Amino acid sequence: MKILVTGGAGFIGSHLCKYLLEKEDEVICLDNLFTGSKKNILPLLSNPNFEFIRHDITTPILLEVDQIYNLACPASPPHYQYNPIKTIKCSTLGMINMLGLAKRTNARILQASTSEVYGDPLQHPQKETYFGNVNCNGIRSCYDEGKRVAETLMFDYHRQNKVDIKVIRIFNTFGENMAVNDGRVVSNFIIQALKNEPITIYGTGKQTRSFCYVSDLINGMHKMMNTENFTGPVNLGNPEEFTMLELAEKIIKLTNSSSTIIYKELPKDDPTQRKPDISLAKEKLNWQPSIDLDTGLQKTIEYFKQVI
Repeated sequence: MKILVTGGAGFIGSHLCKYLLEKEDEVICLDNLFTGSKKNILPLLSNPNFEFIRHDITTPILLEVDQIYNLACPASPPHYQYNPIKTIKCSTLGMINMLGLAKRTNARILQASTSEVYGDPLQHPQKETYFGNVNCNGIRSCYDEGKRVAETLMFDYHRQNKVDIKVIRIFNTFGENMAVNDGRVVSNFIIQALKNEPITIYGTGKQTRSFCYVSDLINGMHKMMNTENFTGPVNLGNPEEFTMLELAEKIIKLTNSSSTIIYKELPKDDPTQRKPDISLAKEKLNWQPSIDLDTGLQKTIEYFKQVI
């Protein structure tokens, strides 16, 4: 197959490109390098089945493809809040352009949506049927509401134009190729620990997240794309739940760090709980994560040791 991966030079996108090439698909990686990095795809450039195009999906592009994985969008708070208008354009104009491409080429399109569509959830764990608790005019809204609109566009194109769609909701994911300046909690904690700097926890540290290692996520994405008669949305994440304090303590132990923990004020609208209900993924995709947090953290720590 000829497959387009938007955001293909990003953390998750680069892993997906490599995975698809190993399946002997032809891969077009499209990225404007706003948060992605060419370093992530350097090992792939010599593959004759791989093509890189520097392009912003808010501008239309003409390509011939069989499948589209739409991952283009800054995903960590520092990055999507740096230029909130650009972020929401990516999820709206960019989504419309990718859906137009899918419609014209009769391609199947998968949207990388997010657990952020649930906002600061009042339901725990979060099921796909939950409509969420989202602030529509806060500092996180450009991302949260942008992704919610992107899902709306997916289903409207499906209903009105019969576009073949897939929607996944990604929960916290980590692993190699995360950017040093990513701003996500796993990369922040690991870098601070490796440098023996104080580890910064926002709020009390009692807020929870569920962490999925990237290879498990990629496997779930590929299964979703190639499952018939199921549009989603479907949660993809690891249902094991940890507090921020537990995560910090694990990373200090695994890195043999002398870091201490300091506390700062919790940012506005930061969710207090995050845990996926993956019953639907188990039922429809026969998927569940296989790599535990400690194993994934060890791999990610080794990567960051080389990077910094």
